[in-house]
Amino acid sequence: MPAVDFDAERTLDADRFVVREAARTERTKVICGYFEPGQFIPVHAPESDVVVSVWAGTGIVREGDEEHRVEPGDVVAVEAGTPRGVKADDDGRLEALLVTAPPPTDAEHGPVREGLRRGEFDPGA
Repeated sequence: MPAVDFDAERTLDADRFVVREAARTERTKVICGYFEPGQFIPVHAPESDVVVSVWAGTGIVREGDEEHRVEPGDVVAVEAGTPRGVKADDDGRLEALLVTAPPPTDAEHGPVREGLRRGEFDPGA
């Protein structure tokens, strides 16, 4: 797998979070996630484990019914099938490395697309 350079991969979009795929195998997917203030990955529950490692900024990582406040250096692991989402605080950016195993399917990202379309962090609530 290649080395990941967060600064070189950084891309920001005023309308929605940006993910840059850093590496992928049949068993894992590694992405760099860049969030402007208030941006999010909507809550969804794919059949893959995820590890979220915060690189910069602050926000929350949802794990089931729990919301973990996160800042640089924090790591949150969420088991497959557990609802999860990531959201930057309203007053600052968030950057995180996300590792999923196995990579989620396109169908499992339906709730993500729906939440983004509706502008809802938790489209199932």
